[in-house]
Amino acid sequence: MGNPKAFLEIHRQEAGYRPIHDRIHDFGEVEQTLNTHQRREQASRCMDCGVPFCHWACPLGNKAPEWNEALYKGDWKQAYRLLSTTNPFPEFTGRICPALCEKACVLNRFNHEPTTNREDECAIIEAAFREGYIMPRTDISRNGKKVAVIGAGPAGLAAANALNLMGYGVTVFEKNEAAGGLLRYGIPNFKLNKAIIDRRITLMEQEGIEFRYNTPLPIPPRGEGVDRLMAALNEQGFCTSPSGEAGWGVVIATGTPTARDLKAPGRELKGVHFALELLSQQNRVLAGMEFSKDERITAKGKDVLVIGGGDTGSDCIGTAHRQGCKSVTQIEIMPRPVEGPEDPQNPWPEWPRTLKTTSSHEEGCTRRWNINTLEFLGKDGKLTGVKVQEIDWQPNPAGGRPIMVEKGKPEIIKAELCLLAMGFLKPEHSEYPANVFVCGDSANGASLVVRAMASGIETAKKVNEYLK
Repeated sequence: MGNPKAFLEIHRQEAGYRPIHDRIHDFGEVEQTLNTHQRREQASRCMDCGVPFCHWACPLGNKAPEWNEALYKGDWKQAYRLLSTTNPFPEFTGRICPALCEKACVLNRFNHEPTTNREDECAIIEAAFREGYIMPRTDISRNGKKVAVIGAGPAGLAAANALNLMGYGVTVFEKNEAAGGLLRYGIPNFKLNKAIIDRRITLMEQEGIEFRYNTPLPIPPRGEGVDRLMAALNEQGFCTSPSGEAGWGVVIATGTPTARDLKAPGRELKGVHFALELLSQQNRVLAGMEFSKDERITAKGKDVLVIGGGDTGSDCIGTAHRQGCKSVTQIEIMPRPVEGPEDPQNPWPEWPRTLKTTSSHEEGCTRRWNINTLEFLGKDGKLTGVKVQEIDWQPNPAGGRPIMVEKGKPEIIKAELCLLAMGFLKPEHSEYPANVFVCGDSANGASLVVRAMASGIETAKKVNEYLK
């Protein structure tokens, strides 16, 4: 514990965001950084608790007290070494993780001013890249065995990285033109600059991992056999041994590619899109890809309606502002969360389900809860508005999910662009051979990037146990 009185004398200080009038005109990262002195002060607030609930809450098991102490003492290299023992990609989680560790921090219970673990983490990894602490590993001892990783999202990258360091020859197959998965195509640049992903992928390539892009492999849905998948892997150089046993491993990390749809009348109107259609296209545009006028999805000059109150919906709001929208409304079918910082239903150290206001919400947005979507309205095949109705939730006498009941009269929200951000469907897999493993969102359903990374690492250990 670097400074035993720091948590009493120093208040939590966040870096904050760039001014709204400045940031809504570009896709640069909105979050700012503290200077070195301020960052060390924030690290000194960590109390090195007897029971570190931050460690308990983090899916990766990050040892925040240890690297915060090293950071406070100015030993950035040691802080990086400690951080990298549990987290393979701190530059990702340091930007987009909701920081489960901070909600479980004892200081959050004490005075609702937890240690700034997420920002500290990001500062450590950026210093490590800047100062040259991170160099490609050239001393990896190879065991002669191969593993195919299908999907280059956070789970696949974490699995590939861990397996590579164990000595396996790792090939990552990605259906898109670049690696990152949801990190690249689902999260806007104003939260995660894609140069950050490219930097890590370059390092992984230098350490021996092979990436094959624009190479979709057929993942069989539930009830189908795996012959097509095995044949495709065979074509890619992963052959079955003469004895009939697979002498190689496969990790399926294809995420949750199917978005939850809204089958309301008028769904086919032009102007109704899945959220990721907008987000992925915008990220591709920023990467230099061109789209025709008919293909381009844009909020410029339009009233925009976002259906879904989660992080993806928030990302749509920020993107719509940067595209020059006229207005943005976000509706959610569930009730308004309680005002923070405490949640009576999920007391500390559990994650509090409280009202969350993001940087995108701060940029301007009408937010409404308990709103059900009835119909998409249009003219000449184009969306003009969405008919909605206020509802209420009543306890179910039989138990289980509450019952939705009508409350208000139907009304029309004007919109020329409607974005569906209602989550994703959990994939249903076939039965696979013993050498095939599923991880991340593909195995568990849509969740956090940090959980996907943790799943990838655990799956790599299972692959290693099998192939040993």
